[in-house]
Amino acid sequence: MDGLRLMIVEDHQIVREGLRRMLELEPSMSVVAEAGNAAEAVEQLRLTKPDIILMDIQLPGMDGIQLTRRLLEEDPNAHILILTLYDEYLTAAIDAGAVGYLRKDLRQSELIEAIKTVYEGRSPIYLNLDRDKFSNFSKSQVSQSSFTEREMDVLRLLTRGRKDKEMAEELAFSEATIKRTLKSVYEKLGARNRAEAIAETMKHHIT
Repeated sequence: MDGLRLMIVEDHQIVREGLRRMLELEPSMSVVAEAGNAAEAVEQLRLTKPDIILMDIQLPGMDGIQLTRRLLEEDPNAHILILTLYDEYLTAAIDAGAVGYLRKDLRQSELIEAIKTVYEGRSPIYLNLDRDKFSNFSKSQVSQSSFTEREMDVLRLLTRGRKDKEMAEELAFSEATIKRTLKSVYEKLGARNRAEAIAETMKHHIT
């Protein structure tokens, strides 16, 4: 992996500097841009076109969820990894288009691996979240036993960021079968879309 280019969006300078030093210890990575607010982030995205953007949630003015949407409007191919202190914005972040959601207390090796995972197209990812916290917000009461074997296969691929066509290819089903299976999965989870289904799956420790 050569020249993986990163941007850090974080309003605390000390945190940005710490992240930059950590990331640049990895020979294949370089931090090409930093931003402390939305305006700086948009400008730096235009100037540097980073491969991966590490995004904080708590930012002045426009928060990280809103800024994720704004940056994806600017560049639909941007890959945004949320890096935050909070677990509870997972659904909103993924719905906004983030490809991963990480807590700031993860280890350096986990952060490096997460970035490489996204760069290689294997996303979304959710590391080191306190899944027990999600149970307080659950819409449904389900467990792994609530799903058929086919539904579990589809759920696992869903949480790994696979699209319908990719699921069909991996599982040797038609796309129509995948869509029907997803509809059943959504109904059992009480979810309206992929983002909510992923969040509900985590809440219930299903995969």
